[in-house]
Amino acid sequence: MASVIVVVAAVVLSSASGTNEALSMSVSSSAALAGMRRYFARSEEEHSTSMASISRRMNTSAALHILERHEQVTPALMQLARRVVTTRSAKHKETSRTFLSASKKQPAGYGGFQPALDMLNSMMYESMKKYDTEIAKCTDYYSKQCGMLEGIRGEVASSNFQAATCRERTLAAQGQIELLQDSIPEKSELLHQNDLKCKHEVMELRRRMKIVLGDIEVMTKIIEMTDCHEKALLQLLHCESNCTDSKFVAVDHEDVQKHLSQLKSSVAIGLVQQSFADLANENTQSKEVPSNMTLNSKDPVPRTQVPDSPCTDPNQGAPAPYDKRAAKCTVSGTPVCTTIQERFLLVQSGIQDERDDLQNEISKMEGKCEETKSNLEEQVKDANQDLKDEQAKLAEAMECEANAGEAGRLSNKEHSSGSADLKEMMKTCTTNYQNFETEICGLRKIRGELYKMRGTGKPPLFQDCQLSPWEAEECSKPCGGGLQKLYRTVSTQPRGGAKCLPLEQMKSCEDQPCPVDCKLEAWDGWSKCSAECGGGVQQRLRDVTRHMKYNGKPCGETSQTKPCNVQSCESDCELSDWTAWSKCSKACDGGTRKRQKFVRTQAKGQGNCPGIWDAERLDYEECNRHSCKIDPNAKTLKCKAELDVVLLLDGSGSLGSKGWAASKIAAETFVSAFEGDNTQAHISVILFSGPKFISGVKKCIGGGKEAIDLEKDCSIKVVEHLTEDIASVKAKIASLEWPKGSTLTSLALSAAKSELAMGRKDAKSVVVVITDGRPMSYRKTALASRDLRKSARLIWVPVTKFAPLKKIRKWATRRWKENVILVKDFEELEQPRVVSKMIADLCPP
Repeated sequence: MASVIVVVAAVVLSSASGTNEALSMSVSSSAALAGMRRYFARSEEEHSTSMASISRRMNTSAALHILERHEQVTPALMQLARRVVTTRSAKHKETSRTFLSASKKQPAGYGGFQPALDMLNSMMYESMKKYDTEIAKCTDYYSKQCGMLEGIRGEVASSNFQAATCRERTLAAQGQIELLQDSIPEKSELLHQNDLKCKHEVMELRRRMKIVLGDIEVMTKIIEMTDCHEKALLQLLHCESNCTDSKFVAVDHEDVQKHLSQLKSSVAIGLVQQSFADLANENTQSKEVPSNMTLNSKDPVPRTQVPDSPCTDPNQGAPAPYDKRAAKCTVSGTPVCTTIQERFLLVQSGIQDERDDLQNEISKMEGKCEETKSNLEEQVKDANQDLKDEQAKLAEAMECEANAGEAGRLSNKEHSSGSADLKEMMKTCTTNYQNFETEICGLRKIRGELYKMRGTGKPPLFQDCQLSPWEAEECSKPCGGGLQKLYRTVSTQPRGGAKCLPLEQMKSCEDQPCPVDCKLEAWDGWSKCSAECGGGVQQRLRDVTRHMKYNGKPCGETSQTKPCNVQSCESDCELSDWTAWSKCSKACDGGTRKRQKFVRTQAKGQGNCPGIWDAERLDYEECNRHSCKIDPNAKTLKCKAELDVVLLLDGSGSLGSKGWAASKIAAETFVSAFEGDNTQAHISVILFSGPKFISGVKKCIGGGKEAIDLEKDCSIKVVEHLTEDIASVKAKIASLEWPKGSTLTSLALSAAKSELAMGRKDAKSVVVVITDGRPMSYRKTALASRDLRKSARLIWVPVTKFAPLKKIRKWATRRWKENVILVKDFEELEQPRVVSKMIADLCPP
C-alpha cells in the first residue's frame, strides 16, 4: 500500500506541466487509483487472508482484552469469559467440573453458557455489520473522491489546452506586430520622401512659372510698343550670317531689342527665334504689302550689300541697334507693323501656353502629391491602428494564457489536496478494516473457548452465516454520479453461529464527470499577407467557446495558414490573342484595317505593359490600295454618305493673298464633292481668324466675364449653318472676304462643336480644318481638339511647311495617317486631287 501512495503522490505533483503531461498524468493516476480500489473494496480473499493471520496471532488474553473493550459487553459476560479463560489456563479437570457444576447452579441470563454464546453471536453480527458498513462507506468515498479528482484532472488538461490556444494567439499577434513595426517606419519614410520630393518639384515649377510670368510681362510691353494704332516706326532687317550663310530677320527698334534681351525662359527665347526664322524663310511677296508700295512678283527682293570696307560703316564703329558684326542686313523699305505684331502675338500666346501648362502641371503635381500623401498617411494611420489592435490582441492573449495557467495551478493544488485526503482516508479505512477483523477474531476466540468449556465431550459444532460476493446491477447513470444496487445470496445458513448480514445495499457509481466535447467559434478573417509579392503567408484563427474535458471530443485545429501573393514581384501584363481584322477604313486609295490585343492580366510591381496604341497591342495593315475611280464628268470623288460636315477655313493674315485665294478655291471644290441628286450630306462652313491687336486677343481668349461676339470681336464667322443646299454654300464661300487677322483656331473648333450639336442624330459628324500655320495658342487648340474628338471625327489639312505638323498629328483623330492630309504649298491646295484625297479619307466605304 505504501508503494501505491507514493505513486499517487508523484502523479499528483506533476499534474500541471502541460497538455501531454496532463494526459500522461491522467493515465498514471487512473492506474494508481485503480490499484487503490482493491484496498478500499477489501475482497473476500483479502479478508480471509487477514482473518487467518490475525487468528494465528490471537491468544485468549488478547481476545479477552478485545471483549472487554466491546461496546455491547456486559459484566456477567465478562465475568464468565474471565472464568473460562482462567479455568482453561489452569488445565485442571477437577476445577473444570467444579466450575461447571457451580455454573449450572447459577441463574439463567448472560451468566449462563447459552445466553453467553448468543450474546457473543450477536456481538459478532454487529462487528461483521460494522465491517461491512465500513467497506461500503470507504468504497463510496473512493468512488466519489476519484470522480472528483478525475474532474480536476480534466480541468487541468482543459486549462493547459486553453493556455496553448492562447499562446498560439500570442505568437500570431507578435508576428503581426513585428510586421507592422517594420512597415510603419518604411511607410513613414516614404511619406517624408514624398513630401521632400513634392516640395522640391513644386518649387522648381513655381520658379519656372515666375520666369515665364516675367517674360509675359516683357512681351506685353513689347506688344504695346509695337501697337500699330500708335504708329510705331518698325522695320524688319532681313539678314544673312557671314559665317553660316543662314538667313534671319530682326526688328530695327532699340527699345524692342532691349526688352527682347530681357526674356529669360527657354520657351520665350525659342518662340522669338522660331517666329523670326519663319519670316526669314518666307517669300516676302506672299506677305501683306502696304497700299503705297507695289512689287512685281518677278522682281527680286531689294537688298543693299554692306560694304566690306569698315570705313563705310553707317554706325562708324559704334554698336548698332542689332549686332551687325556677324551678319549683313537689308532694311525694309516701309514699316510692316502688322506682320511684326502678329509674330509677337504668337510669341506671347506661346508663352501664355507655357504659363497655362506650368499652372496645370503645378496643379497636377500638387494634386498627385496630395493624393500620394493622403494615401501614405492613410496607410500609416491604418498600420498604426492595426498595430494597436494587434497589441490589444496580444495583451488579451497573454492575459488569457496567464488566467489559464493560474486556473491550472489552482486545479493542480486542489488535486493535490484531494489526493492527500484520499490517501488519508485509505489509511483510516485500512486501520478500521483491521480493527473490525481483530474484533471479530477475538469474539470468535472467546466463543470457541465457551463451546469447549460446556463439557459436552463433543467437538464444538457451530456455523456462522456465509454469503456470496456482492453482485451489482447497472448504474442509473453512465457518468456524473448515479446509484447502483448491490445484492448477494446466502451460501451457508447459520447454525449456532452469527446470523446473516443484509443481502442488499445501495452505493454510488460512475462518479467520474461526463465527457464535454469541444465547441469552436467561426474562423476569424485571414491576417494580412506577410509579403506583398514573391510568396507570403496568411493566418487565421478561431477561438474555443468550450474546451474539451473528461475525454470528450477534441477541438481539432484552431489555426490555419495559406500561401499568399505568390506572384512574382516584377511581372509584365498578359495580353489576349489578336482580335479579327476590322473592316477597311477606306473604299479605295489605300485604307487600313486593324486588329487589337486587350490586357488579360495587369502588370505586377514594376512590370511593363504596352499602351493601347503601342504596336504590340494595335496592328494595322493596308487594304484597298487600288486608286479611286473618278467620274470623267466630275473634278473630284463624290461622297453620298450620310454625314454632317463642318469645314473650318483659315482666314489669318499669314496666308497672304495667294494663300487666301487658294483656300477659297479648295473650299468650293470640297463642297462640290457632296453635290448630286442622291447626296445625304449636310455642310456647314466656318471662317476663322482673330483680332489683329493684343487687346482684342485678350478679350477673346482671356477668359474674362465680359460677353463677346464671336464674329465681331473674334472674327469667327459661321458662313453657313448645316444645310443640304450645296449651291448656297458654294456661293457664300465665293463671296467671302479675307479677314487678315490672327489665328484663333481653338475658338473655331469650339464653334464647330456647337454647330454639330444641331446636327442629325444618325449622321456621322466630321470636322475638316484647312490652315496654313500655327494657331494663336497650342495649348487651347489641343484642349479644344480633344474635346471635339469625343463627338466628331477631326481631319486636318495643313498647308506649307510652316504648319506645326508634329502637333497637328496629335490633334487629329487617330489614326493620324488617315486624318492629316499634308499639302506642301497653296498651289497644290488648288488641285482637285487634294480634295479627292480628302473625300477618300472622310467618306465611309
